[in-house]
Amino acid sequence: MTLNLKNLLNPKVKMSKMGEFQELQPIEGLELSAVSADLYGDGRDDLTLFYFKEGANFAAVYTTSKVTSACINWNLKIKRHFVKALMVNTKNANTFTGIKGAQGLKEIAQTLSKQLTLKSSQTPKGVSEVVKITDLLFASTGVIGEDFPHLKIKNRIPELVKKLKSEQNKFVWFKAASAIMTTDTRPKVAYEECKMGNKLIKISGIAKGSGMIAPNMATMLSFIFTDANIPSVFLKAILKKVTLTTFNSITVDSDMSTNDMVAIFSTGKAKNSKIYNVLDPKLQDFEKALHKLCLNLAKQIVVDGEGAKKFITIKVIGGRSASMAKNIGFSVANSPLFKTAIGGEDPNWGRIAMAVGKSGENIVANKMQITIGNHLVAEQGKVSKNYNEKDLKEYMKWDSIDVEVNLNLGNASHTVYTCDFTNDYIDINADYRN
Repeated sequence: MTLNLKNLLNPKVKMSKMGEFQELQPIEGLELSAVSADLYGDGRDDLTLFYFKEGANFAAVYTTSKVTSACINWNLKIKRHFVKALMVNTKNANTFTGIKGAQGLKEIAQTLSKQLTLKSSQTPKGVSEVVKITDLLFASTGVIGEDFPHLKIKNRIPELVKKLKSEQNKFVWFKAASAIMTTDTRPKVAYEECKMGNKLIKISGIAKGSGMIAPNMATMLSFIFTDANIPSVFLKAILKKVTLTTFNSITVDSDMSTNDMVAIFSTGKAKNSKIYNVLDPKLQDFEKALHKLCLNLAKQIVVDGEGAKKFITIKVIGGRSASMAKNIGFSVANSPLFKTAIGGEDPNWGRIAMAVGKSGENIVANKMQITIGNHLVAEQGKVSKNYNEKDLKEYMKWDSIDVEVNLNLGNASHTVYTCDFTNDYIDINADYRN
């Protein structure tokens, strides 16, 4: 499998170096490949296939938008909890493409089914196991409302299957992560491991996302793979819990996508002892490792926000409830006035106070404290007596900005991650379809 540098040589993106990325470990039971269907017209990789020869348990969470892509509709109809493959295309969202988009996806599924069935027959034993279309999942990302190029995709499926590799080194993961990008400036990968009993468990994940980022989900595609043996029903419970404070706690521009999907696949090759209950202590370390991996990927998405120059952490504490803290955190994070102030390195803390007030939550202004970095800027309904704007302006030059809002009303808290708004965000989205 060769690395297609055309994914990374676009003059609009920053060049990424392989050495900058975490070393992902191979997941036994997984094969993957990436090729070009020339959907962009420049030869870059735009199709990715993840294949589980012996199948995999899986769980997924999707966008809550009422406008969804054909692939999301397809996946939601799959009632099985055991799948054989996931195929991803970029450049085209296959959303608002009508019956033609749905029919095109079905044709692709039929072709992929035949090719994977043929591959399974090419074993030393020559035993063929039929891969049904109901064994397949799909994900798409790109422009909404344009005709789905199903023939281009379908014609490349034989090559996509032929190039499947079971040995996933750093180059293979990098290639796959690059092939699912749209306006991303760099691939997003993460790796964690843990113990289940005496077995070492590996978790490797990739993601894409740069704009149209807001929960629920956060607008993205993320695919996570583990060799753990965990039933789908428990994977689902853990994934839903983990996404609350990771992928569902980030925002770039408050716009929810039609194509969001985060999925986890478990091949069972680690051969850990069976799990019979979601509260099984053996799952605790796995959940912690999965949370760490998902938060890593979620933060990478925010850092790569379209046109972003600064990573912003907004921690709301002292809330009456977690939902109150979360609502206020997103009210601040989604405020264009706040985000442009950060982009301009202006310590205009009044915009934070404004965003808290507009959240709809029943706060007490005189109790609220606002801190930027280590600088207490407001308390008791007015500017802090120790406020020093010169010092704060120096802090605003940092690449990473921390904001804390203490409501002083209770013990609940929530942290939201976002980025600044710059002129580049406008340029990228004004030119998105060109």
